[in-house]
Amino acid sequence: MRPITSRERDELLAAFEREALHLEMRDHYAMPDEAERLTRFLELGYRDHEAEAGERRFWTRLIADAKAAGKSVRRARVVSEPVTDYVRYLWAGTDPIVEAGEEVRWLPRSRASALALPGNDFWLFDDRVAVFAVFSGVGAVVAREASEDPGVVALCRSAFDAVWALATPHGEYVPK
Repeated sequence: MRPITSRERDELLAAFEREALHLEMRDHYAMPDEAERLTRFLELGYRDHEAEAGERRFWTRLIADAKAAGKSVRRARVVSEPVTDYVRYLWAGTDPIVEAGEEVRWLPRSRASALALPGNDFWLFDDRVAVFAVFSGVGAVVAREASEDPGVVALCRSAFDAVWALATPHGEYVPK
């Protein structure tokens, strides 16, 4: 494993050739750029997609460009039920990224018990490089680590595929 910056991760996101896979397994993330949107969601009870469009434009454009180039971006989320307010916030904000072309599925944690999963969330780019996000107990990113080790890449691919096979597509999942 080698430490990488968020900028290096973003460069991998911009340069992948075929497929980018993202496995998320936390029930809360403390992401500074989301703080205002999360507060608005908790106050309003819904996501104001029009108000958020500017803040989310980088991601939706990245996804749309990848799809237009014939690339695939898939995200699987393992969540505890009943879901946290943060997971409700994520779910409520997923439609725009799905509309842009990202495929998203949800797996209740109770259905993941028999799966072998890495200890941290990850991105897997073209079955070549895995990038792990290491979080603090309160959900802040404390490190990012990359690996091209074939065993690590295979573990991530296997874990993602296992979650994906059991997970519910975003359009069919209703948070409990």
